[in-house]
Amino acid sequence: MATAEPSEIIIPLAEQRRRHLSASAAFAWLGAGWRDLWRHPGPSLFYGLVVFAISVAMVWCLFALGLDYILFPALAGFMVVGPLVAIGLYEKSRALEDGEPVKLESMLFVVAKSGAQVLYTGAILCLLMLLWMRAAVIIYALFFGVRPFPGLDHVAGMLATTPEGWGMLVVGTVVGGLFAAFSFAISVFAIPMLLDQKLDAFTAMGTSISMVWRNLPVMVMWGVIVLVLFLLAVVTGLVGLVIIFPLLGHATWHAYKAIR
Repeated sequence: MATAEPSEIIIPLAEQRRRHLSASAAFAWLGAGWRDLWRHPGPSLFYGLVVFAISVAMVWCLFALGLDYILFPALAGFMVVGPLVAIGLYEKSRALEDGEPVKLESMLFVVAKSGAQVLYTGAILCLLMLLWMRAAVIIYALFFGVRPFPGLDHVAGMLATTPEGWGMLVVGTVVGGLFAAFSFAISVFAIPMLLDQKLDAFTAMGTSISMVWRNLPVMVMWGVIVLVLFLLAVVTGLVGLVIIFPLLGHATWHAYKAIR
């Protein structure tokens, strides 16, 4: 597995500093992402359509296999691996920025400067998603024991009207928030960085954490924007992913370029 030279590892870490960006800068990234989306929109919309189709297929499989009890953790887990899935959108924004032609083939089969390190990072993110889904099942078992999952039609009432339900909501929210914060910090800039620079996976993830921590106000705002738009996509039956996913992918590239 290829690794970066020592100088290539040290320089990106040494260059990180506080950008003193206001929280409102996150909306500028969103605007830049919106412009990228509609410049040569076909590849971006096709990308979003593919993500939507795969998401619907996965939800259908969960119900078909009787695994509907992990639907909500699975949806939350999607946000963990989302930065990896969006790598083709980063490639389009990079091409637009460099004045290169936009090609769907280049978006679907991205050649990152870091090579296989992107796949290694993706494997780590997938393991993190699986860990979160297992933790969600364990939390349910801690509060409800071996009681069968009542189904999505009745789960809201069970959570809202029983002490166990309230306890699970509190604990699940805290644990889920910790998973979300950690996965967001290690991945939000790691994948764009691996596309843009020759680095190893752990250096990229560590640098991503540093970039987030040193620019916390604007990154908190960006995390809120991502969460709100993702919830909007869920409310629309995932149809909103066709536009929302490309929008967030392109905007994330501009966030990376603004903070790196």
